Order: sequence, then C-alpha cells, then structure tokens
Amino acid sequence: MRLTVIGVGYLGLTHAACMADLGHDVLAIDTDHERLARISGGEMPFFEPRLESLLRKGLETGRLRFTTSKEEIGEFGDVHFLCVGTPQGADGAADLSHVTHAADALAPHLRRGCLIAGKSTVPAGTARKLLARIRAAAPAGAEVDLAWNPEFLREGNAVQDTLRPDRFVFGITSPRAEALLRRVYEQPLAAGIPALTMGLETAELVKVSANAFLATKISFINAVADACEAAGADVTQLAAALAHDERIGGRAMSPGLGFGGGCLPKDIRAFRAAAASLGADSMVSLLGDVDEINKSRRSRVVDMARDAVGGSLAGKRVAVLGLAFKPNSD
Repeated sequence: MRLTVIGVGYLGLTHAACMADLGHDVLAIDTDHERLARISGGEMPFFEPRLESLLRKGLETGRLRFTTSKEEIGEFGDVHFLCVGTPQGADGAADLSHVTHAADALAPHLRRGCLIAGKSTVPAGTARKLLARIRAAAPAGAEVDLAWNPEFLREGNAVQDTLRPDRFVFGITSPRAEALLRRVYEQPLAAGIPALTMGLETAELVKVSANAFLATKISFINAVADACEAAGADVTQLAAALAHDERIGGRAMSPGLGFGGGCLPKDIRAFRAAAASLGADSMVSLLGDVDEINKSRRSRVVDMARDAVGGSLAGKRVAVLGLAFKPNSD
C-alpha cells in the first residue's frame, strides 16, 4: 500500500521505517527540514535498537522516502498516519495545535478517497471533530475517512512494539476504514496479533487509560515503599511477592524515583484535565493523587540521602549510577 507518515519524531520515524519493512511504500513529511535531510541520509536523530538498520534498509530499497511537499503527500497516500506530538499545555491539558495544524495542512490536498489514521495521544472527542474539519476542507469531502489507531510504544522496544504489539486498536466510523487498517497490518495480524475494533472515542480513551494505569501502579508501589520504610520492611521483597499474583503482575512495580519520560507525566495530566471537563470527579481525584505521589518521590530521595550523611549534603560527594532514561534508550 501507499502510506504517508506526518511527523517524523520518535513515533513517526519508527512507524515509517516499520511500515516500509512490512513491504509498504512510505512517504514521510515533517516541518523540520534539517531533520528530514539528516534522516534522508540515513542518520538517526535518536537511539533505538534495530531502528537505524530498518531506516537504512527502507532508504536502500526505495520503499521509504521523505518529502517537504504537502501536495506530494496528499497525492501519494492511500492511508495517512498522523504522528505529531501532543505536548502538555500550560493548564495541564494536551496541546492539540500540532494535530490540528497537520490536519489543516493536509486536507486541501486530499483529492481522492483515502483514510487518515491518527496515532497521536489525544482526548476523547478529538478525532470526531477532526473528521468534520478535514471533510469540510478536503476536495474529496466525504470520501475522506478517519480512524484512530493509538500507539503503545516503549522506548528501547519501539520496533517490536510496532511490528508485534500486544494488540492493535482500531477506532473507526466505517467498515472501509477497518478494512484499510487490516490491509496495513496484514502481516502481524496473520501472525496472530489481535485487532480490537471500536468507536473513535473508545480508542482515544484506551491509550490514556493504559498510561494512567501504568502510572498508578508505579505510584502505588512507591506509596507502599513509604509504608515499608516506616515499618522496617523490605519493599523489594514485597514487590516480588506481589508479582506472583497473576491479578497484579510484576511489570511497572519497581519502587524508586517514580515515572518520568515523555509520555506518562503529560498523559496523566491531560487525562485528568479531560476528566474534569467531563465531570468524572473520581478520575480527577485518582490521577491527582498518582501525580502527587510521583512528584513527592524526588524530594523523598533527597531527604533520604540527606539523612544518610548526617542531615546536610553540603560539601558531600554524590555519585550517580546511570544517566539513561531506561535500558536501550539514549
């Protein structure tokens, strides 16, 4: 198939290279022309296992190309993947300006039937508004369809999570949209990866709910760590015991500084803001507690270090063992 990828950040570049590896013809675009030039020469802007070899392979076979032309993108694609960022806004809510700008820039160049598939993390209701906005501006009008196909990438495991994820989520408004997505992912689906089909709003909520649950597990075990310290217990042994319960599991149950990175902090705050607008007070309260527990871990670790050296860190030597966000990331 002829696919386009709009935005070649961490998500977009990974998706573009992996789709080319599946045998599709992929054309990608970004507003950062210098970044595009580097990537077009096979130079990776970040480290991710296996991704550089897939990028170079796609460039060498000609299945992966990059452009700065929105007109070329509109003409080329059967399916257009929106992979732009949704950073945290000043009020904690997701900043959707990159998503709307990308849609507005693409729509005037859609002159035939196609599918736009959003992968960005957005509040529920965003996709349906985008669909109306795009159809109003696109020459093809109602022949343009939209689906939401959220990503579940983990840094250090992004290629595997794209090609062999735990599941595919297809938020759709028509059978045609589902059929096109199933063609895109035909190989992994044939290998047994499940595809879950649902409405747009449900698909949007799946991603933020998954991140919120992971964040909650991390904050929970850190709250338990505080109780263990007060009781003279070992939280590491406790977490290992909990992990044997299949209802709980051991993933995301490691006590420490808490969660960080580019997704969990902003996503739980965006979900909290969206929940407040919906009047879902219990979710607002829960995510507020999760966020506060997580932020308190930083000061708690400093307090522990201060206590360990007699009450003051002034003039002390501090060793930091490990600088990367997580294994296999930069």
